[in-house]
Amino acid sequence: MPPPSYAPHGLDRRLFLGSLLGAAAVAGLSGCAGSSAADSGSKGSASAPLASKVPAGTRLKIASYQGVQQLQFKLAGLSDLPFEVSSWANIGAGPDVINAFRAKSLDLANNAGIPPIQAYYQGFDAKIVAINITRKPNYLFATKPGSDIRRTGDFKGRKLAFSQGQAQGVVLLRALKQAGLAYDDVDLVPLTSNQFLTALQAGQVDVAPLANQQAPAYLKQYGPRGARTIPTDVVDLLNLLWAPASVLADRAKAAAVAAYIPRWAKGQVWAYEHPDRWNEEFYVKTQNLTLSQARSITALANKPYFPPSWDRAVAWEQETADLLAEGGFVKAFKVGALFDRRFEGLAARAVPAEYRR
Repeated sequence: MPPPSYAPHGLDRRLFLGSLLGAAAVAGLSGCAGSSAADSGSKGSASAPLASKVPAGTRLKIASYQGVQQLQFKLAGLSDLPFEVSSWANIGAGPDVINAFRAKSLDLANNAGIPPIQAYYQGFDAKIVAINITRKPNYLFATKPGSDIRRTGDFKGRKLAFSQGQAQGVVLLRALKQAGLAYDDVDLVPLTSNQFLTALQAGQVDVAPLANQQAPAYLKQYGPRGARTIPTDVVDLLNLLWAPASVLADRAKAAAVAAYIPRWAKGQVWAYEHPDRWNEEFYVKTQNLTLSQARSITALANKPYFPPSWDRAVAWEQETADLLAEGGFVKAFKVGALFDRRFEGLAARAVPAEYRR
């Protein structure tokens, strides 16, 4: 059976990409990956050895969506960074991170596996520097109020919120494939994840993938009006750190990134091992959830896993890129170019053995 056409109904794929990525990204598409070296000035950086010490005066601009990183570091006693954080940016969505990378207003970010693929397709050179393997779903599908959808098979013919450059996008693609649905069996509505809730509430889409932590508040408000969630076993395997190649070509900044990675890993381990404290300090105090809602989220939390070898992660990323290429969303390429393996193993060596196997 030939691959299905993955263009959304009634929407030319070029227009679809343009509406999703914005004018700047569309300009980047014309050059595709071939412009990456010129964009970043990073030629040869991957072969330079990492400095053993962070030079004095080194500064990084780091993404910390909803203040998670600062809070983890504070609670776990990991704030003694050997460099200055010039800004903690409240940025999480992949498209926003890519734009911030381009604007040189961000040096390091935490995302899933799909944003680096999207950045490569846009012609921007950035590299993955740390990996945490996700083994349980971080997302579930929520329906609009009053919906009769009860399983993924019911997605046929419906409007589905789709963000090509974010984790939610690849989770949706994999769920459709698992349900035996071709992309032209559904109506993909191009949105970014920060638009999903509004689109659901307004009935502009029938289904949107929501993060586990978003679901309790949504169901509390709209469950009485017939909204529901549809869990699946689809995972987005990679939770990663990545940085522009130009940052990693700077020996001082690369050393700072290498110093940050162990603390990033230890912070996630701390949050996993102290769910009661994390529930209270993060979900209740900063996200305004009830303790019961917070507990329902942490009950679904993934145990961190920092692999000493990235081979499995590379294979997964290749599968994801191939899935996107099959639908015509990106051009096929070898994803090994996305990984800076100088940093491989840094996170694994920083945590107890149970978190690296």
